[in-house]
Amino acid sequence: MVKPIVTENALVKGSRVAYGVYGTGNPVVLIHGTPSSSLIWRNIVPKLVDGGYKVHVFDLLGFGLSERPWDSAVDTSMTGQVAILEGLLELWGLEKTHIIAHDIGGGIAQRFSVFSPESVLSLTLIDVVSFDSYPSKRTKQQMQNGLEALNKTDSDQHRAHFREWLLSAVKNPDKLEKSSLNTYLDYISGPIGQPSLFEHQVRHYDPKHTLEVAPRLGELEKLPVQLIWGADDAWQVVDWAHKLHDAIPGSKLMIVEDAGHFSPEDQPEKISELLINFLGKH
Repeated sequence: MVKPIVTENALVKGSRVAYGVYGTGNPVVLIHGTPSSSLIWRNIVPKLVDGGYKVHVFDLLGFGLSERPWDSAVDTSMTGQVAILEGLLELWGLEKTHIIAHDIGGGIAQRFSVFSPESVLSLTLIDVVSFDSYPSKRTKQQMQNGLEALNKTDSDQHRAHFREWLLSAVKNPDKLEKSSLNTYLDYISGPIGQPSLFEHQVRHYDPKHTLEVAPRLGELEKLPVQLIWGADDAWQVVDWAHKLHDAIPGSKLMIVEDAGHFSPEDQPEKISELLINFLGKH
């Protein structure tokens, strides 16, 4: 199991959230996606710290090492996670921060940046969901029999399915297998992981959270915005990067070769370099 980078816990809006803070300097907040955790940033954090930034990282509520709420009234959708982000910013004493987000973390970041632009120093979106880019055709097929059926899938079959799914998120599957794959799988498998994956992640694969703010993405032109995309992203294909780029005037788009949807796993050095160059200008 890969060592976690979230080693502290706080009660945020009544739920326990796991987080970590590293380094000194201008603040950066990292927001992960699905079906992952803060683990996806483990090779990026040290580079940002070395670059002179104070890095704040956390596991979304219902993900990773954060609480998996049993009460379905607790909102763990992208919209609900914005409130968690706001609570953490208050905890950390951050009035303004750089935000870097991946996958559905990018949906959370889009909502936060549209509604609270005064709190954002810059926004970097890495292989993110947007508009109605999700859920994928494959996920829709998987969901058509309902969450209850997915919960009841044999645990070994479930793990094997998501192993193959996660391997499709990278360009270099051997590298993922030798590093973080089993840790990602541990978080979403077993008697707690499997049901909470469907309750807190898959259940909320609903484009309404991004479609609601899509007409306002143009307002983000007042912020420095960078888009980073894996050239081989099979989950959020590069066409979505261009659509998002066109929707945010003045945004910068960087395509990273030899990288899939989990581009921070495939190309952490290149992505760290792009981040530090961009943050240094803002």
